[in-house]
Amino acid sequence: MKEVFITDYNYITPLGFDVSSNWNALLEGKSGVALHKIIENHDPFFVSMIDSEKLEEEFTKHFESEQNKSFTRLEKMFLLSLKPLVESHQVTEETGFILSTTKGNIGLLKNKNTLPEGVYLSNLAKKIADFFGFKTKPIVVSNACVSGVVGIAVAKNMISSGKYKDVFVIAGDEVSEFVISGFNSFQAIGNGICKPYDKNRDGINLGEAAAAVYITSEPVKNEKFSFKILGDSAVNDANHISGPSRTGDGLYASIKNALTEAQVSAQQIDFISAHGTATIYNDEMEAIAFNRAELQNIPLNSLKAYYGHCLGASGLLETIISMESALNKTLIPSKNFEEIGISQSLNIIKETQPAEIRYILKTASGFGGCNAAVVLEKYKE
Repeated sequence: MKEVFITDYNYITPLGFDVSSNWNALLEGKSGVALHKIIENHDPFFVSMIDSEKLEEEFTKHFESEQNKSFTRLEKMFLLSLKPLVESHQVTEETGFILSTTKGNIGLLKNKNTLPEGVYLSNLAKKIADFFGFKTKPIVVSNACVSGVVGIAVAKNMISSGKYKDVFVIAGDEVSEFVISGFNSFQAIGNGICKPYDKNRDGINLGEAAAAVYITSEPVKNEKFSFKILGDSAVNDANHISGPSRTGDGLYASIKNALTEAQVSAQQIDFISAHGTATIYNDEMEAIAFNRAELQNIPLNSLKAYYGHCLGASGLLETIISMESALNKTLIPSKNFEEIGISQSLNIIKETQPAEIRYILKTASGFGGCNAAVVLEKYKE
């Protein structure tokens, strides 16, 4: 089987339109979460949203000749996140393209009696792929909130099997009235900036972002960095349409499978980038799964209080930030965590601190009982 590496990435969020501005914002402890009016005749919600005027300015700056073409807000986010990678790496007949999203252009459905073509995920993926001149048929990964992590796994396995030489993976979702209404009906939205794993947590903040990675079996010598994808797994415990397992079965199995393929022990993991949505049941489920996997002493954080829950984009966004942590030898705290509010102990990072990070575990969980995990090794700086 071929070795597979992540050698480049980019992302845009409410905290910045490139990697460095986002990293600096994290070091300063900034949060993109703020009150926004989303639903007419309803109080504002705490969400993390990209400023639409800044998005337009950035898009115009990078795609001046494309201003008159019809792109949705989400499509502009995708184009901005992917552009630097496509400019740095050649697209060939052996290059794959994967788009990961939970809802895609869901905003197009508002006040419509018929389905617009752009709302179909296959059409969204084809539009982005055609714009950048991809020669292979685009692949869509839409598996609730594990979509971003599963996108990495699909790319790794397709490269390992010889289907592609390299793959571009993008992941994105935007805040919409539809998604806000759904989570609000569950009474799952927090009344302030969320507090993953904290005793006083009361729900999630939704967010939006677009992230992109370049994955290859043939890293070139002048790459700035390289992370080997050692293992991956996705397991569905089919617990409930929206509620996580009380025993952590699916997440535990995903972690164990990924570690086994990676040939890395739980004790060798240097850092865990967890899902950590700040809902009562999700955080408890994760604590149980991590303890079952003997990972309770490994430094762990959730980034949801910085970026909100960006649905299908979360897993890829947080994987990239994990790699940034390894390159900068710095652990980012789990913002707003003060007092343990789960039944089993975890080593939750409370303050920015230096650390040597070689092995990373990234996990994600989502509706329908889906869970995913990927193990990365910092291979070259």
